[in-house]
Amino acid sequence: MKPGAYLDKFALSPSVFSALDGLLWLCLALITLVFFQRAFHREIQAVFLILTRHPVVTQVIFALIFLPGIFLHEFSHWLMAKLLGVPTGRFSLIPQAQPDGRLRLGYVETASGGWLRDALIGAAPLLTGSLFVAFAAIDRMGLLPLWDDLRFAAWNRFWAALALVPSRPDFWLWFYLTFTVSSTMLPSASDRRAWLPVGLSVAALLGLAMLAGAGDWMLTHLAPLVNRFFQALALVFGLSAGLHLLLIVPVWLIHRALTRLTGLEVR
Repeated sequence: MKPGAYLDKFALSPSVFSALDGLLWLCLALITLVFFQRAFHREIQAVFLILTRHPVVTQVIFALIFLPGIFLHEFSHWLMAKLLGVPTGRFSLIPQAQPDGRLRLGYVETASGGWLRDALIGAAPLLTGSLFVAFAAIDRMGLLPLWDDLRFAAWNRFWAALALVPSRPDFWLWFYLTFTVSSTMLPSASDRRAWLPVGLSVAALLGLAMLAGAGDWMLTHLAPLVNRFFQALALVFGLSAGLHLLLIVPVWLIHRALTRLTGLEVR
């Protein structure tokens, strides 16, 4: 065997990157969502902290605003654990401040079911949240054309379509539910604990398959399915990031106005 023959099995042609362009969109959408989500949470807590001047009251108001999303997040953990036969314990939607300064909005206690079942339980809120956001944003609010116009910089069509969106039936209810769910569907650090061994196992299986010469078959038959999944998830994250962007601007302006009026600044 020629030197480097094993490395040739892992050589990535340009077609690999084009076949998995959804992964790039997913990464960009996820980074954008995390950035806007954290910024919005920080700004809205700052507004209520200035208004109430009481951290506990601020935490309660914050939890009440996001209650539908918090409930779906924790219920998803509980339901997945039940489906997988993993014992569950207490279930809480009461916000609790953590020693590191973070705010835990809720929790459900589950026993350890092994790294695979734990990974699925941890990913449950992302699955149910993404399905809900996709249904509400695309079917109920009709935001898909806006996303397409935004991606292709069709600004005239984008602004014209945006002006018609609030006229859809029950728009504000679906907007609120979509926002709260998308803002709380990302798994926490404890939810992601079992993801590393799962990821390493998948990577190892892919590596063995490529060593066995299945790279071309996977690129032809498996990559398109995976890429469509990445693209769908990127669409959900992109729509969620857009909702956060629409809301963070007025909340930031309110924060600035309150700071000027009261002389109080929250950092």
